[in-house]
Amino acid sequence: MSPRKVRLVVNTVRGLSVAEAETRLTFLPKLAARPVLKLLRSAVANAEHNFKLDRKDLYVRHITADGGPTLKRWRARAFGRAAPIRKRTTHITLVLATRNAQRATFEEKTVKTEVTAKPVKKASKPVAKKPVAKKPAPDKASADKATE
Repeated sequence: MSPRKVRLVVNTVRGLSVAEAETRLTFLPKLAARPVLKLLRSAVANAEHNFKLDRKDLYVRHITADGGPTLKRWRARAFGRAAPIRKRTTHITLVLATRNAQRATFEEKTVKTEVTAKPVKKASKPVAKKPVAKKPAPDKASADKATE
């Protein structure tokens, strides 16, 4: 299946929890949804068995659909000619991660401390401003002479 078709499906599940992503892929009317769903179920099974993670905490952290090798075939056309057919394949990469309530609160605390950590410095001495010399106003008599 071409990467362009698979990316339409992949973009719908990026960042979702595993349960919601599985539900969307089940009812999505694209043919590419079946292999992506199969890959998601396989990744969840690996996470549960190999790393002893809970299914409820998992979400789709990173998913991409990159182009794989292209099979080049030929199709017969009129007058003895041939037209190329490119049968594209796709490499799908899926990374799952866990969402913990403790981790989220820790990140919020660090963000708050970073924002309020910098004190504001005050100027030590006030800077004296120099007086600005004003130009004298032109006289009406000199203005009349200039216009004549």
